[in-house]
Amino acid sequence: MSLNDTPRGERLHIAVFGRRNAGKSSVINALGGQETSIVSPVSGTTTDPVYQPMELLPVGPVVLIDTAGLDDVGDLGQQRIHKTMRIFNKTDLALLVVDAAHGADEFEQELLRTIAAREIPVIVILNKIDLLTSDGDQGQTGLAAAHVETTLGLKPLPLSAAAGSGIGELKTAIAAALPRGEDKFRIVGDLLSPGDLAVLVVPIDKAAPKGRLILPQQQTIRDIMECDAVAVVTKEQELAHTLAALGRKPKVVITDSQAFLKAQADTPKDVPLTSFSILFARYKGDLPRLVRGVRAISRLRDGDRVLIAEACTHHRQSDDIATVKIPRWLREKTGRQLQIVHAAGSEFPEGLEQYSLIIHCGACVLNRKAMLHRLEEAGAAGVPIVNYGVFIAYVHGVFPRAIEMFPSAMLAWAEE
Repeated sequence: MSLNDTPRGERLHIAVFGRRNAGKSSVINALGGQETSIVSPVSGTTTDPVYQPMELLPVGPVVLIDTAGLDDVGDLGQQRIHKTMRIFNKTDLALLVVDAAHGADEFEQELLRTIAAREIPVIVILNKIDLLTSDGDQGQTGLAAAHVETTLGLKPLPLSAAAGSGIGELKTAIAAALPRGEDKFRIVGDLLSPGDLAVLVVPIDKAAPKGRLILPQQQTIRDIMECDAVAVVTKEQELAHTLAALGRKPKVVITDSQAFLKAQADTPKDVPLTSFSILFARYKGDLPRLVRGVRAISRLRDGDRVLIAEACTHHRQSDDIATVKIPRWLREKTGRQLQIVHAAGSEFPEGLEQYSLIIHCGACVLNRKAMLHRLEEAGAAGVPIVNYGVFIAYVHGVFPRAIEMFPSAMLAWAEE
């Protein structure tokens, strides 16, 4: 991946919902300008969610998600509905597609209530207006739109995805409806001023593809560049020499969590020090909540179950962070005989209530909506949760220095 590529986790997620054969796939194809989703008159053609990255001006990079109809039937249909319902957990904007010939009823009302309960902005689309009458009578379109607006309480956007009419208006509506809080959730750029120095401690990770930095490092460098600050990248062995050669004090030192001890020893105490993973805990989730979760480590007892969760799958090295290092550090810190369970993928395993602690990865492949949902799931199950960076800083004795530059996190740490 290059610095110019935008990973899925950094894209706003726009998902299309509705009945089978309402034209959801056609809407996706029309928005993206290519035949990504299979279109067929046969109901239930879309089975698994289909993801299509695209650039949507003036919003920027987004990912469109096609879903199976929520009115599917049978055992397989219920599985498809279950997969579609999980898409809500990562959706930044919902497009509710209504077939103009069918209109809206209690099904669409319930779907709209589901979207509203999750506080997801929504656009209602009245699709297939070209099929209302043979001559394309605008009066029929107006009547259908009025019926949908009366039923759902929202004015629909009429279009014909198959004919391509109304797509420009839909793109404009999407741009207006999408959340625009990107400045609030910068990785580190909101903490820097133009010309500031940020020193990045980047060990050569054996798990990363040859010739590349791992994703959080790439994204942090890009974020620093975009705020007109200066990124200085060094390995942990060269950190002391790099700091001495700079000629002025950096605004922050950001280290890979696994090099925390070396970075702390070589970074002057008056220079803020944190990690990529802690930055991502703030950027993708809720840093104060993850800091509170740290306190659960000292309460662990023999036999407790700890879930180590990763959002992606990858080839594991002999000294893998999730399966080797974190369990070792946890045993050394607690002195307890714990049951360690590992899970990887886009969803938590069932039965979170059985765990005494969740240790989560940095979530670089998840969008913010998905990570916040995971935090809510953990909270609903009554399970404390930390992420890798917060956990590693704590077990290596780098707290509270690693979070000193984040006042809300320091308040959470000070709580009894």
